[in-house]
Amino acid sequence: MQRFFVKNILFVIAVNVLVKPIWVFFIDRTVQNTVATGSYGTYQALLSISIIFQMVLDFGISSYNSRTIAQNPDKLTDLFPAMLSARLVLILVYMALAYIWGYCLGYRGWELTLLIGVLLIQALNALVSFIRSNVAALHKFKTDGVLSVTDRLLMIIICGFLLLYPATAHIFKIQWFVIAQIVCYFITAVTGYIILRRIGKVKLRFSFDGPVIFRIIKQSFPYALLIFQMSIYNRADVIIIERMGAHADGKAQSDIWVAAFRLLDQANMFGLMFATILLPLFGRMLSEKQDVHQIVKLCVNMLLPMSFMVAIAGIFFSADIMHLLYHKSALYSTMSVDYGVIFAILIASFPAWCLMYVYSTLLTANGSLRTLNIIAFAGIIINLSLNFYLIPRYKAEGGAVTSLITQTSLAIAFIIWAKRIIKLPVNIKWILAHAGYLLLILTLAYGVIIGLRGVSWMFQLLAFGAISVVLMFVFRFISIGAIRQLINRQNSVNV
Repeated sequence: MQRFFVKNILFVIAVNVLVKPIWVFFIDRTVQNTVATGSYGTYQALLSISIIFQMVLDFGISSYNSRTIAQNPDKLTDLFPAMLSARLVLILVYMALAYIWGYCLGYRGWELTLLIGVLLIQALNALVSFIRSNVAALHKFKTDGVLSVTDRLLMIIICGFLLLYPATAHIFKIQWFVIAQIVCYFITAVTGYIILRRIGKVKLRFSFDGPVIFRIIKQSFPYALLIFQMSIYNRADVIIIERMGAHADGKAQSDIWVAAFRLLDQANMFGLMFATILLPLFGRMLSEKQDVHQIVKLCVNMLLPMSFMVAIAGIFFSADIMHLLYHKSALYSTMSVDYGVIFAILIASFPAWCLMYVYSTLLTANGSLRTLNIIAFAGIIINLSLNFYLIPRYKAEGGAVTSLITQTSLAIAFIIWAKRIIKLPVNIKWILAHAGYLLLILTLAYGVIIGLRGVSWMFQLLAFGAISVVLMFVFRFISIGAIRQLINRQNSVNV
């Protein structure tokens, strides 16, 4: 099972590394630097509204479906029509509620039109996620990995042309960005269905059986509540920043927040890839009473040292990184300190995010929804309390501090309860190894900056990264022998 997991996660990582950084750094970032100041911040605030209402849109169907089909693959053909029908009903309800909420928050005119486009994006994205949940539940992780980047690959082609072609580059609007995403998600949804039809033998038919749909929604409700609560403590920051400063510099502050959060969001791609594979994998292992401890340990060993390295690099080189990416932005020239400080605070939470992707997914696969929802509710209390206190005083920086405290608190809670419920053993030597690695690379970062003073910061960053990776092997978080053994086993199978 460990070999199966490693082979699939390495493939998924490779596919995503080839596509998503291009999307983030060359398309999404360029769009923010190109469109009018404040419009991208408004887009992100509207996007956050749409994400918060994903409780209604998804209602936990994807997570519930992935866990159910992973444990009982034969149910797919019978469950798919009812699930798809429930999804379409929820899309209509979701769009109506989110639009009304946007209006109540004070959005008018072009902002409401943009909100409709954003809601369509989320509706199509939810449809793609539902299709992918079936593909992943059948343990077709490589196919799911390809589907996970299809929309971004299409966006790179379409937006890349619009941003590079002289006739459209200088008049590019945020509305074009939204329309392009709608088209790309639609194509991805159709492609995903065609693939699922071939591997899962499903047919495009609907089953608007009221009692069946109600039963699915009722069974999915704990998942939906969890998604809703997670959306609040993950996305409330930018909405509060943008709205509370609407008559001052709220939109500019939200632009800065988005610019800083973008890199953390991109880094979280790796944790999300693990969670996508782990949910059906854990689900099947737990249903078959298999020991998940080694898989958990393997995931933490792959994610946590890497997250420490990225977090420390982001903290020490925050101003340089943000200046490199946003040096053409008018905001940077007036608020350069905010960029660096906000990014440093946000990226410090990356290790907590990685731990949450592993342990919260384990609890989800185990069906411990009551525990997850209680923890998530506590996260909302912490997040909103701190946000309403800190943002009026410190603006985007206050939101960054709130995010760091929230994510760290939640990660600790998920670890404690996963160990209690799943009965994971406590390995003090293993914990101390990770703590030792963190302290060592923290010292290394200081040493590199002092020892290579006067040298380009990029060279310092590369030196720090290279030595940190070597230390991962020294601490045996990554084993060369295990990788070689895995390759040899795969070759013997192929022969």
